[in-house]
Amino acid sequence: MKTMHVENAVGTVLCQDITRIVPGGEKGPAFRRGHVVTEADIPTLLDIGKEHLYVFDPQDGYVHEDDAARRIAQAAAGPGIELSTPVEGKITLRATHEGLLDINTDTLFKLNSVKDVIFGTIHTNQLVQKGRAMAGTRVIPLVVPEEIVSEAEAVLRENEPLIQVRPLKPCRVGIVTTGSEVYNGRIKDKFGPVVRNKFKGYGSTTIGQKLVSDDPEMTRNAILDFIANGADFVVVTGGMSVDPDDQTPTAIRMTGADIVTYGAPTFPGAMFMLARIGDTPVVGLPGCVMYYRASIFDLIIPRILAGKDVTREDIINLGHGGFCEGCETCRYPVCSFGKGA
Repeated sequence: MKTMHVENAVGTVLCQDITRIVPGGEKGPAFRRGHVVTEADIPTLLDIGKEHLYVFDPQDGYVHEDDAARRIAQAAAGPGIELSTPVEGKITLRATHEGLLDINTDTLFKLNSVKDVIFGTIHTNQLVQKGRAMAGTRVIPLVVPEEIVSEAEAVLRENEPLIQVRPLKPCRVGIVTTGSEVYNGRIKDKFGPVVRNKFKGYGSTTIGQKLVSDDPEMTRNAILDFIANGADFVVVTGGMSVDPDDQTPTAIRMTGADIVTYGAPTFPGAMFMLARIGDTPVVGLPGCVMYYRASIFDLIIPRILAGKDVTREDIINLGHGGFCEGCETCRYPVCSFGKGA
């Protein structure tokens, strides 16, 4: 690549897109990389402030910005990702299907620590639709030494993939609704329909709902019955507070489940419980799931359905971003709730 005055550049090949910005209008390429400069182009180039041009003059050991971005994007992309063509040196990564966005944030930090390499993404662990733009990458100069691109590729090769979209696994869900007031017919259950609709939106099927009293033995038996009858996800609603009659955490422990956490640093969702009986997740849902558009349910359940091993550390990390601001008009997921981890 070399610099040449525009009036001497007729017949040469541009090695970068040249952008035209119209105040109050639009921004876009006036000339694309690879364009052969003509005499007629000179007035336009001067009008947009380009007295000098970079024209292609390949040298051994250097990589053009488009090729560098393509190589980095290809090394970063895992399943469920497609790449755009380079535009002004940047490649955009999009989702090829619906699912949970999974970004290795440690690898992202390492990659952006490589000189002259930048890779920006949206937040990880959120549901995305097919075609959504989720990340972009480029290098800063128009050309970079080969060793820089190779270093970036090595970082990505050692920690692959940086970015992927995990499909949600359809599950057979059993719902256990606790509370003597519901079991005895004093009030109508409002929790079950909410949970059914949420799981339906994730592509899962509810195979049944059992109403139980506040007796923990009854709740325990209902959980184990669902698993014995083919449920691969069990949800227990209600009875998650510290009141004497709220025995759901006790009942889940009585099943012999491995408890991942009781309590989450999220508001709403503080009294959430996550446990496992073998490979079957069992969750205790606090009442807030009924009333809030976004709660701990929406932060954690998609991760489980996507096959991620949700740990206690993952739950603890929700504290940064775990406070819902209670906006008058809920904009979730276009907000900060749950985005810190």
